[in-house]
Amino acid sequence: MAIVNHNSISGVSTISATSSITVGDTVIKNTSISIGTTDTTGRNAGVGTAVGTMIYNNTTLRVEVYDGTQWIGGLESPFSATGGTEDTTSRSGYKIHTFTSPGSITVSEGYKDAEYLVIAGGGSGGGRHGSGGGAGGYLTGTTLSLSTGTYTVQVGGGGAAAPGPTTSGTPAAGHTGNNGTPSYITNPGISSITAVGGGAGGGGPDAAGIPGGSGGGACGSGPVGNGQNYPGPTQQGFPGGLRNPSGGLSGGGGGASAAGTAGGGHPGGTSGAGGNGLSSSINGSATTRAGGGGGGGSDFYLAYLLAGPGGTGGGANGGQGGSGNAGSPNTGGGGGGCGLEAPNAGSPANGGNGGSGIVIIAYPTT
Repeated sequence: MAIVNHNSISGVSTISATSSITVGDTVIKNTSISIGTTDTTGRNAGVGTAVGTMIYNNTTLRVEVYDGTQWIGGLESPFSATGGTEDTTSRSGYKIHTFTSPGSITVSEGYKDAEYLVIAGGGSGGGRHGSGGGAGGYLTGTTLSLSTGTYTVQVGGGGAAAPGPTTSGTPAAGHTGNNGTPSYITNPGISSITAVGGGAGGGGPDAAGIPGGSGGGACGSGPVGNGQNYPGPTQQGFPGGLRNPSGGLSGGGGGASAAGTAGGGHPGGTSGAGGNGLSSSINGSATTRAGGGGGGGSDFYLAYLLAGPGGTGGGANGGQGGSGNAGSPNTGGGGGGCGLEAPNAGSPANGGNGGSGIVIIAYPTT
């Protein structure tokens, strides 16, 4: 082996078949060059940042070069992952894994930084003049690091319907809805990405909205729901709406981009609208999800009140003198509130179910 002082490397013109040049961790042979290896933590902590510095990153499994501003990945190991509904055509240059029910994504080789969209199940609307359910928590990002292993994917269900009046003209006790269940991606090597289920809408005659990813609306004199029920700084949605203090009922549930509105006064007013959802193009086309449910309306002439509309993105309309509508499946939309039936209507009515959630993972194939 020829050991050469690094200050004189430029003077070496040939290397014999049995010789090599060693400079620190770098070994130059006539058939190969071996460069130093480190991981992402070591790279960020101690590797020099001269333009052109080259390393092999054994976290990302690729050669990286520093361009003066950032580390750029060069040669990359093959990557293979399976799970969910797989799609390589809807978004050019990307593979998409969509989960509408629980499952897993398994990486058999390689490393990728992936985008993700995680939406929990929406809350159901409240019963008897019920308010709208809140949308499921909405989380999206570009920093899901996928490496060899299995990642568990949970898709949250919508909250179950809340009962309303059971006999004609007979007021039921206050019936608040049910929260949606969480959606998440987890693996022993990452921090769990967990979206909180949407908050339930309050049920008449007086009930607060329930906290959740987005909060449920309030019914009667109940306070507003809380739109951020997550153990950390990441906001996942907005609050539900209050009832109208002048005597109106049924606030709308919160959505991923806006709070639900307050209920209007009666007679002739409109219950609160659900907050609107957010749009994402992670699967190649812009789609809005996680809208809040609208408050229920009444057909009873002494308290006539129009049902509130659901928010864009799967939020359901409130029931008009009957059951609330269900939030759209796989959007995390909140359920609509139950409307108060007219006397002698003759059938029971419920708050609407929340819509189920969805999880989408996407990464470049080139």
